[in-house]
Amino acid sequence: MTNPRVLSVATALPPHRIGQSDVKEFARSMFSEAYPDLDRLTPIFDNVHVENRHFCVPLDWFKRDHTFPEKNDLYVEHALNLSEKAARRAMDRADAQPEDIGAIYFVSTTGLATPSLDSKLIFRLGLSEHTRRVPIWGLGCAAGAAGLARAAEHARLYPDQKVLLIGVELSGLTFQRGDRSKSNLVSTSLFADGAAAVLIGHGSGPEILGSHSTTWPDTENVMGWEIVETGLKVQLSKSVPTIVRERLHEDLTLACDSLELDFADVRHFVLHPGGAKVLDAFEEVLGLERGGLAFSRGVLRDYGNMSSVTVLFILERFLESGEFEAGDLGVLSAMGPGFSAEHVFFACQDS
Repeated sequence: MTNPRVLSVATALPPHRIGQSDVKEFARSMFSEAYPDLDRLTPIFDNVHVENRHFCVPLDWFKRDHTFPEKNDLYVEHALNLSEKAARRAMDRADAQPEDIGAIYFVSTTGLATPSLDSKLIFRLGLSEHTRRVPIWGLGCAAGAAGLARAAEHARLYPDQKVLLIGVELSGLTFQRGDRSKSNLVSTSLFADGAAAVLIGHGSGPEILGSHSTTWPDTENVMGWEIVETGLKVQLSKSVPTIVRERLHEDLTLACDSLELDFADVRHFVLHPGGAKVLDAFEEVLGLERGGLAFSRGVLRDYGNMSSVTVLFILERFLESGEFEAGDLGVLSAMGPGFSAEHVFFACQDS
């Protein structure tokens, strides 16, 4: 049984591009009453190293209260449009036809829909009514890596079909105007919207060698949503960099061992950034020089943290760079609610 390959990666962004300085001023007006010493906290907008982000709604939208149904209607509308754009681009880049697609894996954690949005995408994209649907919800930032792993397993079982992984996150729509917590302040400085698609199958592209999953006990409160009347309220712990420093190296070593790979041979790291402090911890643990995770830092700077799809944006940028040689070993990793880690190992092909 041969390993599947990444045939193409494509991304899509919503129309409203907002600079970090504008968001900082918005946050100053919103949080000033809750924090008399706000000037001590606002440097976080500079320290996260985000310069621009994209949202499906303009900045003025965040200045008003919105109900959960209103937010979710916007999620369905914009998530469908962005998902379709990313999927079409991925298919076009690989010259794939609708009849080539045997399954859709759809990952998202920032809105709700039943039937899941992949049911609508099948017909928007002209796929067969017999296309297998695998929606995955609740993995948060880890879902891009987990979705790639699960889609690759499907492609390995059905080598005559291609698999389409689609991820979309509209984190901006989860913003809680009445939440004056520091977690909400951090998320306001960091999170953004975007979509990505990966076409997986047998052909030309990086070879997916296998994957590894970990969910650590007693860590479920590190990250997630609290369901409130106005929607999804962020739960975010500052312990993530500590978890990276204490557990990532061992986890990657175990992941390599499970696939009979040598961790010392891994040359390329496609890592979900989380935030600047998380990237600092990654570089420290991996023995990289400060700033060594250039692709992760570049995507964080240009687009912010788009939850699950961020690592797929980084994968696209890495592959387009051509800064690798055939046979180089790489790993795509992300961490998310659980608290968990997902790793996907790949062997590069000539660019």
